[in-house]
Amino acid sequence: MTDVPGSDASTARPRRAVPAAKPSRVRMSATQRREQLISIARQIFAERGFDATSIEEVSARAKVSKPVVYEHFGGKEGLYAVVVDREVRSLLDRITTALTAGHPRELLEQAALTLLTYIEEETSGFRVLVRESPLMSATGNFSSVMNDVAHQVEHILGAEFSSRGYDPKLAELYSQALVGMVALTGRWWLEVRKPRKETVAAHLVNLAWNGLSHLEAKPGLITVRKRG
Repeated sequence: MTDVPGSDASTARPRRAVPAAKPSRVRMSATQRREQLISIARQIFAERGFDATSIEEVSARAKVSKPVVYEHFGGKEGLYAVVVDREVRSLLDRITTALTAGHPRELLEQAALTLLTYIEEETSGFRVLVRESPLMSATGNFSSVMNDVAHQVEHILGAEFSSRGYDPKLAELYSQALVGMVALTGRWWLEVRKPRKETVAAHLVNLAWNGLSHLEAKPGLITVRKRG
């Protein structure tokens, strides 16, 4: 059977495929949007610092208008305060949870390793904490976290000093010195990332525990040996 000229069969053209409708973007809840903005701001504050960060850039990366950011945080200062507060609590919780050993040397190992692990896993958060900002008070920055840790170490050192016949009043001085050493080394390791964190922690404890006159040639961590 042949097609008749002019019939539908001979003149019909293939139909173009109709493009599928784009799925509508799922609208975030207020809580989800807030968390998204905090996460984006955390990254930008880490990259640029407070002064060089703008609400325009935060809103652009989040693909929202600037009023949305202002609605959640009131402005750049409010957003920054929320980001810093979260990092302060996160780092302090980590260190507080880690300080479980009764022996001062193991305690120092735990504090050093925990700080270095935080730097390794939460680099952006640590960069936010160690950047200076004219807005932050003494209770909302990296120094305040280290002071809290030093107070905990002070109580343990005080008991140790008393048992050894040393003046327990000196525990505060030593706790500040020990924690300060670990904190400053952590800021250095943030940029160089070598040697590995366990090695850095072992050498920190080596210096703190043995002193320059009794350094071990190849120090190791007691806590790591126990786990092994």
